[in-house]
Order: sequence, then C-alpha cells, then structure tokens
Amino acid sequence: MAELRLGPLLRYTDGSCATVWVETSGPCTARVRCSNGAGGTAPSFRVAGHHYALVTVTGLEPGTAPSYEVFLDDAPVWPLPDSPFPPSVIRSPGSGDAVRVTFGSCRWAAPPADGKDPVGPDALDTLARRLSADPGAEPPDVLLLLGDQVYADETSEATRRWLAGRRDLGVPPGAQVTDYEEYCHLYYESWLDPEVRWLLSTVPSFMIFDDHDIVDDWNTSAAWLADMRATGWWQERLMAGLMSYWVHQHLGNLSPAELADDPTWAAVSGAPDGTDALRALAERADADLASVRFSYRRDFGRVRVVMVDSRAARVLDEDHRAMLDPAEAAWLREQVTAGQGAYDHLLIGTSLPWLLPHLVHDIEGWDAALCAGERGRRWARFGEWLRRGADLEHWAAFPRSFAELAGLIAEAGSGPGAPASVCVLSGDVHHGYLARASWRSGGPSVPVVQLTCSPVHNSVPLTMRVGFRVGWSAPARLLGRLLARHGRCPRPPVRWRKQGGPWFGNQLMTLTLQGRSARLRLERTGRDETLRTLYETELTGGWLSAGRRTRRSPPRRWGRG
Repeated sequence: MAELRLGPLLRYTDGSCATVWVETSGPCTARVRCSNGAGGTAPSFRVAGHHYALVTVTGLEPGTAPSYEVFLDDAPVWPLPDSPFPPSVIRSPGSGDAVRVTFGSCRWAAPPADGKDPVGPDALDTLARRLSADPGAEPPDVLLLLGDQVYADETSEATRRWLAGRRDLGVPPGAQVTDYEEYCHLYYESWLDPEVRWLLSTVPSFMIFDDHDIVDDWNTSAAWLADMRATGWWQERLMAGLMSYWVHQHLGNLSPAELADDPTWAAVSGAPDGTDALRALAERADADLASVRFSYRRDFGRVRVVMVDSRAARVLDEDHRAMLDPAEAAWLREQVTAGQGAYDHLLIGTSLPWLLPHLVHDIEGWDAALCAGERGRRWARFGEWLRRGADLEHWAAFPRSFAELAGLIAEAGSGPGAPASVCVLSGDVHHGYLARASWRSGGPSVPVVQLTCSPVHNSVPLTMRVGFRVGWSAPARLLGRLLARHGRCPRPPVRWRKQGGPWFGNQLMTLTLQGRSARLRLERTGRDETLRTLYETELTGGWLSAGRRTRRSPPRRWGRG
C-alpha cells in the first residue's frame, strides 16, 4: 500500500478549481475529498524512482474555504494521525475581497525541533504557528516564494552526513548535491518541517528558482558557464536541479488548462516512467534558452502577478548580454500589456532586485562596461574577476535589460487603463527594503516600487550589512557616479529613493490589495519565535504615504553567513 512521503502542497487555486501535489512511496491513485463535496483524483507518475501525483480539485466556489482530506488508493493519509494543526483548507476568495500576497525568499532548511538553529527562527514556521493557534488570524491568499527554496550548494550538517553515506565527499563537488536523489533529500529536509508542511497544505503557493536552487551565482557570465561545463559534475547537477525543480516547484505554478496543453506534462504523466521525457526538457533548457519557459502569469481577481525567470532565461554572450532572451522578453511584454485595464495592481516577481542600493547598482553597471571591453582587455579581465568574486549579476549588471524593464513598467503604468500600482517583488540579497522609482522623462502616472524581502530563514554577515546600509548614502552615490563615469555608463532612465529599510533578520512582506488600494506590511521574527510588524505603509492614494515604523523588537545576533 502506498504511503504519503511528502505534501500535500496546495498549489494553483482559482474560484472553481485547485491543484494539490503529493509524493507517494509507490504507484497509486491519489484522491482529494473536500468537506463541501468538491474533489478530484489523479494517478501517480514516476520520475527517477520516485512517485508523485498532481490532483485537480473541481467543484469549488468563490467565498468558501472547505477543509479537505487526501487518500491514496482509498486509504486516508492526510490529515496525519494526532495532528496538532487545524484541518487543511482550500480557500477561494470571493469577488471584491481583499487579496493578501505574502512573499519572501532564501529559506535554508530549519533544523529539527530538538536542534539548534544557527540563523534564528524560520519566518514560515512562525507564520504557521500564528495561523494554527489563532482561528481569527487572516491567512495569506497566496504565498510567493521568490527563489532559493533549497540550497544545493550549502547543505546542512545532517545532509552532509547523509551524503557521506552515499559517496566520497573528497571528490568534487564535495558536500553539495549531485543528482536527483540528493535533490529529493533537500526537499524532504525542507518541506517535512511540520509547521511548513501544514502551511503549504493550506495556503496556495507559487514559486520560482534562484541561483542556490542550482548553484551560487548560476549563469553569472559566459566565462563562468564555460568553467562550470569543464568540471566533471556540472552537467548532471544541472539536469537534476532542473528536473527536480520542474517536479517539486514548477508543476504547481501551472493551471489545469496550461497542464493540459503542456507536452512535457503529457509525456511524463502518460508514460510508465517519465524520467527520460523530463531529462529531455532539462537538456533543451540548457541548450536552447527559447525552447523552455519557466516564467508564468497568475491573476487573482484584479491583481496580476507575472513571475519572471531571471536565471535560466539569460543571454550570456558578452556582445548580446541580457537578463531575458528575446522570446522571454516578448512574453513578459505580452503578459504585462495583455488586457491592460483588466487589473488594478501589477506585481512583477523576479528573484533578483531590479532596484538596488545606489552604490551597488553603479558598481554592477561599471563592471558590466568593463567586461564588455569599454576600457580595454586588462580592465575586462579585472571586470570578470570582480563580477564573480562580488556576485555582480543582478539586473544592474545587464544595463540594457534594466532599461527595457524600466520602459515596460513606464508603459504599463501610463494611460487610461493604468493600474493603481506597480510593484517589483524580489529577494536574494538577505535583507529587506522599499524603494520608490521615478522617471527622468516619460514615466508612469502611478506609484512604482521595489519591494525586496529576504531571507525567510538565513543570515547575512556583518560586513555585508554595513555595505548595504552604506550603499544608500550620499557619499556612496557620489562614488557610484565616479565609477559610472569611468565605465562610460549611460544614465539609467529611472531614479529611485529608499523609503524603508534596510531591514535584517528572517522576515516576510505582505501586500493587502483591495480595489485601488495597496498596503504593505513587513514582519520579522523575534526572539520569542513570533512575527512582529516592523513597518507598514500605504502604497497608493498619495503617491507613496510615509511609512509607519513600529517599535523595534530587541536586536538579534545572527550566526551563519
């Protein structure tokens, strides 16, 4: 009899249907049964010796929140026996209801309950505890996880011991993961955390990868990629990373209609073993950028979320360097402009921040100019060394793409059909901040803000904290302008000012969107393992209202960098 190994994860939801993802111990038929009579069934599919099912639940109604159970071959497997958590539900907001979007990135797996946590309380754990303990607490309508759901290159002590039982860690890549089985272990370690497991079963989640899902600084440059391909372990690592991402994260981002039109899903789910079909997808993604798309769009009432792949979709050739290949850029434009006027708020999700501290932005633009040969070969070699050593690979390191995104946002935020706000949601940099953008000419007529929230569960060294703080200062801006002048860098089309932050520690941001109103709340974990509101502001109604900083929780020291 098949058993439940991982999940359930509540993924895609709308007013009438949802998808629920599970991993099982063997082949079976998975069934979801809701308390209001809604439900669905799906046969399991197999990849690399593992069995999964993605159940489409139909018969849901807007404005309801039925509880649900999961069965494998008619045997009940969820809720777990003696579970301390409330029943899992599938919540469908009603027409006109507020949409609450909670987001963050960079979650290093929390240790077991009896283990010491070197980076402080996990923000998702604390959110789960609050929701499970207080029936009146308002849960998010959607959880956006903006990258680094697992750390393939920074494994825990427990995982290193497990890896040592499989192979010699003295052989590269050492204690990093190498194959599909080891990636599955990372997802078990992360998603079997009891609080997170319950949270992901009852709050719809949408995800995108960032570098650590594969390896630190993934796709920094063409020279970086050539060096990686010269190793004996990179190709299998990339294949396993993309395959496990597709199974564990990407499938749930797709609607039932998109799944029905997806040839890879048809091949994987329709075969006795879908491993070869899925590996073929990963090989295409590596060889031909335009052949595979991991970006996607979701509409929640009158809130549009466009999640952009800013890792695998890059063009790395120095003469044509771009954050998004032409087909991906065209797709992004289509999603932003399609049905303009049909949404009140536009959220662009990209794991990497578009707007950075000014000094960091200018350093990245200067370095990009050096690498492109603006100051000759010697400077170009220095630029490549600096790019890799200092992780200079955000939007600012792709100046043409930075400007193109600015132009697209200006277009989306202008005219009679403009939304009430445009928010760029990002993570990656292990701190949080709010920055407001303005255009030098031809800008949008609505508020445009960069909202960066990271980490959910990780840390940042003290030296980087100081650097991020200094990066917003006036002297840093002067230094940045001098570097930009040396690199002969064109002026960016936008200006931006920090409105809040930088905030450090494990944190989550929540946008509450209703009608033409948008309100932001930042919460950080405290010593008592609860989330405390640190900052709140209204993003609409007065361009950008002055934020309200709440009383600070006691300062905390963080361990691991």
